[in-house]
Amino acid sequence: MKITITVDGRTRTADCEPRRTLADLLRHDLGLTGVHVGCEQGACGSCTVLLDGATARSCCVLAVQADGSEVTTVEGLATTSLTPLQESFRRHHGLQCGFCTPGMLVVAVELLRDNPSPTEAEIRTAIAGNLCRCTGYHGIVAAIAAVRDEDPGTSGSPG
Repeated sequence: MKITITVDGRTRTADCEPRRTLADLLRHDLGLTGVHVGCEQGACGSCTVLLDGATARSCCVLAVQADGSEVTTVEGLATTSLTPLQESFRRHHGLQCGFCTPGMLVVAVELLRDNPSPTEAEIRTAIAGNLCRCTGYHGIVAAIAAVRDEDPGTSGSPG
């Protein structure tokens, strides 16, 4: 089946089987390996992307369901240099192995776009659906809070 989606601002057309997930299309057909696949059940959050501006677990969305949609992956958050949010993750040790980082960043972009001044509790609630085995979440929360405190308009969030 032929589908057309806009990924990171670029219109892409692909042939895919109706059962192919959006995560597999992004990773294997379009080469966007920043979309990580962990549990393949939507529980870990490593495959999180923005689908028409809202976070979605790309392992639970069929590629054909995204036909005509706009998708933003972690690769689409920055083009030439790190966004302030990405830099804050680095500065505050909000990443270690990096497996959860793309999903965490995408969730944080949506959070800061929709709520430029979240409380620590709201940050923790927003990232609660994304699993991290390395950081204990403290650095991730600190990184998001630092961007909130520096300048809410500079998170690099699309849309």
